Amino acid sequence: MTSDFTEKKISSRATYRGRLLKVNEDEVSLPDGTTALREYVVHPGAAIILPLFDDGSVLLERQFRYPLGRHFYELPAGKLEPDEAPLATAKRELLEETGYVAADWRELGQLHPCIGYSDECIDFFLARKLEFKGAQPDEGEFLETLRVPLTESVDWIRRGRITDTKTILGLFWAEKLLKEDW
Repeated sequence: MTSDFTEKKISSRATYRGRLLKVNEDEVSLPDGTTALREYVVHPGAAIILPLFDDGSVLLERQFRYPLGRHFYELPAGKLEPDEAPLATAKRELLEETGYVAADWRELGQLHPCIGYSDECIDFFLARKLEFKGAQPDEGEFLETLRVPLTESVDWIRRGRITDTKTILGLFWAEKLLKEDW
C-alpha cells in the first residue's frame, strides 16, 4: 500500500529576490485538507566537476567563502546560467576557474543538498583527459587550484580540512570509480 503525502500549491509569492537566489513562500494544501506555509530558496542549479588526472590525482580549488568567513577546499563548480545545460556549465566552469579542458566527460548523477529548504540540484560530472589551456576567472572571483592525490584529499576529509558536502561526495565517488566499485 502506497500512501500519497503530496502537498499541493495553492499560492506562491516571492519574499526575496537577489542576484543568485530568491526565497518563495507558498501556501499549500496538506493531505488531511488543512493548509500550511512553506518557505524555500529557489536556486538556478549547479554543476560540479570531478577533474581526475591519469595518475589518480584530483584538481581542487581553495576559495574564500564569505558566509562562513574562511577558505574552503572544493571541487570546481558553478551555477547554471538561464537555459544552459548542466554539461555546458561544467565545461565552462572548469575552463574559467581552473584553466583546464577535458576530452572525456561522464555524467555521474545528481545531488539535492538542502531538500528541506531549497530546490537546488547539483549535477556531477567526471572530467578526464585534462589539458591546461589557461584560467579565465569571472570578475571578482579569486581562487587557487591544487593538484592533490586522491588518497590525500580523502585524508583531508577525515581530518576536517575538507568540509564542503558536494566536494566530500565527489571525492568519495572518485574513490569508488578508481576502485571500479561503482
